[in-house]
Formats: sequence, structure tokens, C-alpha cells
Amino acid sequence: MSAPFSLVMTGQSLIQHDIRNSSDPGFAQIGRLLKQADIAFTNFENTILGSHGGWPMKGSYFGCAQPVVLDALKDIGFNALSLANNHAFDLGPPGILTTLIEVAMRDFLHAGIGVDRDKAAQAGVMSIASRNIALVAMDAGPGPATMYADNAGDDRPARPGVNGLKVSRTFEVEEAIFDMLATIQTTFQSSGLERANYAQPHDPPQLDPEEALDFFGTIFRRARANQRKILVDRQSAVTQLEVIEDAVAKGQFVIAYLHHHHWEPDWQEVPDWVRSFAHECIDAGARTFVSHGAPVLQPIEIYKGAPIFFGLGNFIFHTEKNAGEWDPPEVWRSVVATCLFDNDDELRSIELLPIVLDHSLEKDCREDRVPTVATGQTALRIITDLTQRSRRFGTAIVSEDGIGKIYLSR
Repeated sequence: MSAPFSLVMTGQSLIQHDIRNSSDPGFAQIGRLLKQADIAFTNFENTILGSHGGWPMKGSYFGCAQPVVLDALKDIGFNALSLANNHAFDLGPPGILTTLIEVAMRDFLHAGIGVDRDKAAQAGVMSIASRNIALVAMDAGPGPATMYADNAGDDRPARPGVNGLKVSRTFEVEEAIFDMLATIQTTFQSSGLERANYAQPHDPPQLDPEEALDFFGTIFRRARANQRKILVDRQSAVTQLEVIEDAVAKGQFVIAYLHHHHWEPDWQEVPDWVRSFAHECIDAGARTFVSHGAPVLQPIEIYKGAPIFFGLGNFIFHTEKNAGEWDPPEVWRSVVATCLFDNDDELRSIELLPIVLDHSLEKDCREDRVPTVATGQTALRIITDLTQRSRRFGTAIVSEDGIGKIYLSR
């Protein structure tokens, strides 16, 4: 029988420079919390520029960092990283290869990228606190097909990249709108030439022209009402779930991670497809599910005794924008979640420490762009809002001394 253990989850870490010289006491308090945990997890929202070099694969949203940022994350207290996200491929395959090397050198538990599709989909496994911990990490885009890892074929080499959960975005539209789009498309096509020109770099989808059309890269379908739908590819989902099931069969404690940018108009709302997939991961045996992407805090659900963090927002957010330029301002507010499990791996409680990420939001924070403990009305607002949003998922959060707490009974 294993001893009890603790798992700390934070928002994503878009870290661009070393922050270890911060003298902020709230930041030091967070560091102590991370170091006391058996597992301290974040999503490394970046790619490393190093020995393999690389080339910028984006425009204004491009980002990369020097290996020293991994030293900073390690010294702060993190020992587990997801590497699957929309910035992982910002330097192309070379950035993937460098990041793998640098992360392994620092002995992080990690998952989510690889030298080919099979390796990228593998669970990262490490023995921690007398347990074998498995991390399964994936990204659901949207992103170009070329950012996702692929295996070698008879006539093509393998492609290093990200572990992808394949999803598609379609718009269901009323018949009059569908017919109008079809007319516009026909006007600008000549014997299929336009379609042929834009078949690269991605293969065009095969559609029934009476029911759906590829309108220059966006799929529209005939329907009775207008709505957007995000559909998870079933085979892709099964592939990810089988990795979880295999780890569970080996007696491993599984953390399932999903990164995506298919947000709702209200960023703090949980997309239905994410909730359904999170439940599938828990049904497959994962003991925890956590997600990032939307840079704001989203509700918490306890499903079959396992915590589901639909979105933990940001932890480190090194963006060029000033704090006041972001709307909503919630991008600068989050929590650090400490999950306590007993010796049977049953969840007993969760503590939610409210934090802020920018000095302008908390007068006691003296350093720029480091997370610090929220206090007073700021802390109360964070916990109150999270409590209200989580209630509809059946989760009861109580506030005790400025900290949110979730208790589970046997």
C-alpha cells in the first residue's frame, strides 16, 4: 500500500525569461507550496531554442525561449510538464528535438511531443512518491496539420511534432445561407482549379456536395439552425484513450492533459465536447484531468471521485501586452490547486490558493510578471467566482481563510 501523496496543478507557464531573482514574498510562498508537493505540474507553453536551431513558424504569435527558463521552472518547484500546446511547434521540428533534450536533461516527467507520432502519443512515466505516475498530454488545436507528429511511411520520413487529438470545426447553417455560400464558391471556381490550388499543404476533405461544402478552408453543412460545432474524431480519441487504459493496466497513476483553443464566446465557459472527452479519460482510468488553452480560470468538476480542471488559466504569462490591454482581466487571475490523495489513490480534498500574475492587480506585488498570492478582496473575488461557476457541475467549494477548499467523503 502506498503512502498518501499530493499533486499540485497550476495554470500554463508561458515563460520567456528567468524569474528566480524575484523578491516577492507571495511568489516565494507559491514556490514553497510547489516544493512540498510530490508532483508539481504545469504546461510549458513554449519551445526551446538550442542545439537543433529552428525557424519561426508563425507571425505575431511566435515565441521561443532559452533553456534557462526550464532551470527556473525546476528551481521554482515543478517536476512535471506537459509539452503539448500551440507554441510547441513555433520553431518547427528542430524546436521539438531541442525541447525534448533539454527537458530530459532536467529530469522532468513530461509528455506531449515526440520524434514521431507514436513517440509523441506515449505516456511519460516516472516513479514519484512510491508510485509510477503516467502523464498523457495532447493538443486539439486549431493548428496546421504539419505541427502534429507523424510516423514514417514508405515514401516519407517521420515528422517530429505534437501529440494531436484530432478535432474539426464545422458551421451548420440554414439552407438559404448554405445556397448563398455555394453560389459564391462556384463564382470563384473554374473547373475545380481553385480547389486544386489550395489542396496544399493539406489534403482537402471528402464531402457530399449536397450536404456540406469546403468554403475555402471552412466546412459548412446544411441544417435547420445556425450553430458552430466542434467534433472529436472518434479514432483519434480512441488512440488517446488506449494509451490511458494501457498505463492503468500497468498499475500507473494517470494524469490526462488537454490543450486547445476551441473556446466558447465566454472564455470561462466549458465547451461540451471538452467535458465529454474529460469524462471519457476518467472512464478509461485517469485519476486526474487538467486542461489549458483559454487563458482564464474555468470550473472544476469531481467526476467518479477524480478532479477535472477544465481550465486553470495562466501561471506565468510573459506577454508583450500591458495588463490593462487584456480583456478579460481574468487572464491575470488563477489558483494553485493542491490535490491530496490517500494511500489508496482516492482523492480526499483540494485546496485552491488564489493568485494574481501582474503587479498592477495586487499592490503588495513588487515584481513584474511573476505569480503571487492574492489577498483581500482580490482573493475573495477569485474564489467566489470559481465557486459559482463550479456549482453547476455539482462541485461545492468553501472559502476558509482566503483559500478555496473541496472536501470529499469516503
